[in-house]
Parts: sequence; C-alpha cells; structure tokens
Amino acid sequence: MNSDKLTKTVLFSSSLLVLIISAGIVFSLTAGSIPAFKEFGLKFIVTNRWDPTEGHEVYGALPFIAGTLITSLVALAICIPFAFSTSLFVAEYFRNTRVSGLLSSLIDLLAGIPSIVYGLWGFYTLRPIIINLGLSDQGFGIFTSAIILGLMIIPYATSMSTEIIAMVPEELKEAAYSLGATRLEVIFKVIIPNARSGIIASYILALGRALGETMAVTMLIGNSNRVPSGLFAPGNTMASIIANQFGEASGLKLSALIATGLLLFAITGIVNSIGKYIIRKLL
Repeated sequence: MNSDKLTKTVLFSSSLLVLIISAGIVFSLTAGSIPAFKEFGLKFIVTNRWDPTEGHEVYGALPFIAGTLITSLVALAICIPFAFSTSLFVAEYFRNTRVSGLLSSLIDLLAGIPSIVYGLWGFYTLRPIIINLGLSDQGFGIFTSAIILGLMIIPYATSMSTEIIAMVPEELKEAAYSLGATRLEVIFKVIIPNARSGIIASYILALGRALGETMAVTMLIGNSNRVPSGLFAPGNTMASIIANQFGEASGLKLSALIATGLLLFAITGIVNSIGKYIIRKLL
C-alpha cells in the first residue's frame, strides 16, 4: 500500500513539474511577445517584411513561417519513403537477423549525430553538388536545407516505425499466409492496417523534429528575410532567424524574435494536435 502511494506521489509530482515548466515557457514567451503584438497586432503574422532600420522598424513573421513549413514538409516528403522501406526491411524482411541488428545500430547512430555535423556535411558536400547541378548559384536555399532535414529525421521515423511494425501479432500474419496471401499482400492488408496509427505517429514526431531544427538549417538555408520564391531560393525559418539575430537584438526587435518563437511553439502544438486527431480517427 505504501509503495502504491509512493508511486502515485512520484507520478503526480512528475506531471505537476511538466505542467509548471510548460506554463512557464508559455508565460515567458507571451510576456516577451507583448510589445511586438502591441505595435503590429495580428498583422505581425501575415506581414512579409522584416526591416530593423532604426526609426522605421517593421517586423513580420510570414517569411519565416513560410520557410519553416516548406522546409519541414519537403523534408517529410523525402523522409517517408526511406523511413517506410527501411522499417519494413528491418522489422519484416530481415527480422531477428544480423542484418537487421546492424541496420538498427546504424539508425540509432544516425539519430545521435549532432545537427551541426549534418550542417557541416551539407555545407562542404551537398552544397557543391547543388552548385554543380546548376540548381543554385551558391548552393544555399530551401531545397538544400530540406534535404539535410530529411536525412536528419529519417532515423527518428524509421526507429519508431520499426518498433510499431514489429509489434503486429505473428498470428495475424500466419493466418494470412495460410490463406494463400503473398508477402506483399500481408504487408498491405495486414501489417499496414494494424500499424498505420503508429507509423503516422512516427512521421508526425519526425515533422515536429524538423520544425524546430536550427543549426543545420541556419548553415544552409541562405538566411534571406523574404518569402521564398521557389524551392531553390534562399529563405529563413523561425528557428534560424532567432539563432541569427537574437544575440544582437534589443527593444522591439527582441520582442519580435520572441513572438516568432511563440508562433513556432504554437505551430508545433497544432501539428501535434492534428497528428493525435488523425491517429484517433484511424484507431
């Protein structure tokens, strides 16, 4: 009985701590954003101009919202086919073999590589390729950063998808095989229907990882404070603009950057909520 009370106390304390931290983050971001929203109102969200000129300061988050969403969605589009095929390869085709063990170890290793390393690889290896292909004059831009983001989130999506696919009961698969189903039919008619909510959750987790990525994107996106004119044009994300300008910001500009952080927090929350809604509908 005492152990039950202790467990409940620990769980309650942990939950309360999470709530306090979340409330503190929201409060501090909201308080810091007030001057910017007082000055520009909700137009801050849809204004596509970022001009820190003293006496003519105008700040708008639209270029960075667009940059964040475009890079993250392109990265997710790159991630999904690789993550899905790899998770099937590891969890179904070569399950419990040395090959799957080696691949799982490599996936975990890729997930643990710091983002700055991905950024350096993109800067010195991927960027020259983009230039040589004639896609961009300097190799910077939305597409370059999206490729790196895609590579960064593949391990997260793959690892979780692999675990979910491996949890599909063997009895269901054996029953399908006994009825004459091929492996491809088992995958699309047994495994995916039973694991789809978890697979989608893995992609949503990967998208959330992409939305908040900072260093690798900052090194490769081109850091232009305009709405991107195309996939190969330079841009900025909400995270990269904060990383670039927060250290020297003050006054209204500082408030605008904090407001941008608040919007990023809100967008991430919305994406997670949409993901949970989709998962509930699919269950």
